[in-house]
Order: sequence, then C-alpha cells, then structure tokens
Amino acid sequence: MYKLYGNIRTRTMRTLWILEELELPYTLIQADPRSPEVRAVSPLGKVPVLETSEGMIYDSVAQMTYLSDKHGGFTHPAGTYARGRQDGFTNTINETFDAVLWDFAKHSFVLPEQHRVEAVKPSLKWQFLQYSNVMADLLGDRPFLMGDDPVVPDILLAHCCSWALGRGFDVHEILHRHMKTMRARPAFRRAMTHD
Repeated sequence: MYKLYGNIRTRTMRTLWILEELELPYTLIQADPRSPEVRAVSPLGKVPVLETSEGMIYDSVAQMTYLSDKHGGFTHPAGTYARGRQDGFTNTINETFDAVLWDFAKHSFVLPEQHRVEAVKPSLKWQFLQYSNVMADLLGDRPFLMGDDPVVPDILLAHCCSWALGRGFDVHEILHRHMKTMRARPAFRRAMTHD
C-alpha cells in the first residue's frame, strides 16, 4: 500500500487523483508543506511525498508517471510514439502552466514578504493566457489531449486550470470544458473527499 503525504489544496491532489483513477490502495497522511510530518520523510519539506515499498518519490508529476507506468493505466507504453507525444504534453504543461502558477504563488505567499514582487503578477497572468490559447488549439475538439481516453497530462492540465481559476487567471473556454469533463470523473470526486 502506498502512503501519500500532503493535502488536496496542494499538488498532492494530482497524485490522489491518479491513485483513485488506477484504483490503488493508499493511505493519505494529511500534512502541510514544511510540517514536521513532511520534513521527517523529505529533505525538501515539500508535498506531495509518495512512499513506495522501494522509497520516497518527491514530485507530483514523477509520482503520476511512476504509478501509471507501474500499474499500466492512464498512460501509453514507454518507448512508443504515443508516449513521446504524451510526455511532450506533460513537460509542456509543467514548464508553462505549472511554472507560471508557481511563480504567482511564490510572489503571493511562499517567498518571504520582502522578496515578493507584486508587479510581476500581471505579466504572469498574461503569460498563462498565451499558453492557454496555444494549448486550446492543440486540444481542439478532442475530449482529451491524446484522443478518446485521458492520460497523465490530462490530470496535470485540469489541475493547473483549476488552480488558475482559483487565482483569478483567464482560462480558454476549451480548456475550461476539458477541466469540467475531467473533474466530473468519479475518481476526482473520490479524491476530493479527503478535504
């Protein structure tokens, strides 16, 4: 059984969601970033932390990829063209959507107050909208990024869009539709019960 440290108000939600999609047994240890519980299992002090039988995995995207590969679901096989495209979506969303949202969070509450720069926030919102428009073009009228079935980057994209909307960002209507479709999945609803 897996142990997951974190809470649904963080990137932990991504890992919870994939655990539920794959119907894997797990225990959630409710913990905040930099809490004693998290520092005991991670030198980074960040959440989520996934405890496996072989050791800890510290990053939500690495956790989702590991779980989907290990348990053969929500992914395409490694070494295939489809997997290359899937990983391309994952990396692009991570480098653009997630990075911009994290910078916004750092300048809102993460960094010490004297290091926050309020003036950067409009630029970050503008960047996000540009990425949102491009990703909407890539998604088009397909239900999911890779076609008829969702994979890891669909969870990542839906989570980032939800995060963005919660912070007052504009999100393209196509991505908003995708997010609503993903959030209607039973696995998402089960993961949300951990609040």
